[in-house]
Amino acid sequence: MPREWNTPKRECWNAPIHQILKAIDNHTRLWMETGDYWHEEKANLLRNYLRELKTWIHQQEGRQ
Repeated sequence: MPREWNTPKRECWNAPIHQILKAIDNHTRLWMETGDYWHEEKANLLRNYLRELKTWIHQQEGRQ
């Protein structure tokens, strides 16, 4: 069943966004388990990328 919030502009981004969210979760888990700050940095980098990507998608949809 398709998602209600899906649009043609978002369709090709759904799978990459899902994978990036999983990567953020993995980095966060490893940071908490090991205390290795590198994982926190990478999780934050990916979070920032997703924010920018979602803003760009909204702009493409004319929603800004």
